[in-house]
Amino acid sequence: MRTTTLGRDGPVVGRLGLGAMGLSYRYAPGLRDRTKAVSLVQEAVDLGVNLVETAGAYAAGENERLIGEAIRGRRDEVVLCTGGGLLGDPDGGLRPAGCPQALRDAVDESLRRLHVDHIDLYLLRRVDPGVPLEESWGALAEQVWAGKIRMLGLPVVTVQEARDAEAVHEAAAMAAEVSLFTRCGLDDVVPYAVERRIALLAGAPLGRGLLAGPFSRHDDLPADDWRRTQPRFAPRAIRHNYALTQAVGQVAARHGATPAQVALAWLLRLGDHVVPLPGTRASYHLAENLGGDRVRLTEQDVTDLEFLPYPAGAPEA
Repeated sequence: MRTTTLGRDGPVVGRLGLGAMGLSYRYAPGLRDRTKAVSLVQEAVDLGVNLVETAGAYAAGENERLIGEAIRGRRDEVVLCTGGGLLGDPDGGLRPAGCPQALRDAVDESLRRLHVDHIDLYLLRRVDPGVPLEESWGALAEQVWAGKIRMLGLPVVTVQEARDAEAVHEAAAMAAEVSLFTRCGLDDVVPYAVERRIALLAGAPLGRGLLAGPFSRHDDLPADDWRRTQPRFAPRAIRHNYALTQAVGQVAARHGATPAQVALAWLLRLGDHVVPLPGTRASYHLAENLGGDRVRLTEQDVTDLEFLPYPAGAPEA
């Protein structure tokens, strides 16, 4: 697998990481299996994936506990990424929690749940509109100086907000939902990340499963799946978006690849600093996703992909 570094002097990571959210949060809860989830994380590490991303807000900390169990005895093989600045509501929603003390507490809770003595990359998950970004970022910088965190990552912010935060402490990464179906910020955030040698962690790189191709109808989603509440999976929108996935499949057919692999290859082509974080609960999808690193898109492929109509439904929060 191709590699890059996190930040200017950070660790070397594979260009494809593992997003762990869906292992225990939001997606099809009736189909979850903790033992299989732990095994899948371990299989990913066996296959060379060394960047694993989780968050304290995923399933009220259960996602971090799962990752902690999976990497026990293998800590040196993993660049561990988690984050705070969000709290889960009883109805499954998320709300900002960026006050300094809340972030200090969140770091300590993550360390405890993960059973580690430091976190390699800690992401501020959301800018709290009620707290100046510099205060939230400064509280996390204190945790770096205390040895609890190695590097910090920003959420979706403006370029000016990124500059203001970096005046307090440098950012090794920026995390955003980026895919063929979600291209917000590519015109300004990506150039800034390139200029500053900041890794761009592309969350939901397969459009929350749409670009993997299995969903052509709203009813294809399990009845208890959070995505049923999201605009891009609404009955009319999902039909439109499935047609776009089929168009991606036409590009994939030229390479003997799958739409998911082409979607990941398109992200990798944006620059060496871009690290997609696809998630899955199935070994065969894990292998499929890693195959995206082997697809080399042509200029015609890229033109065809970038002129696709915009998908229906706004990006999910």
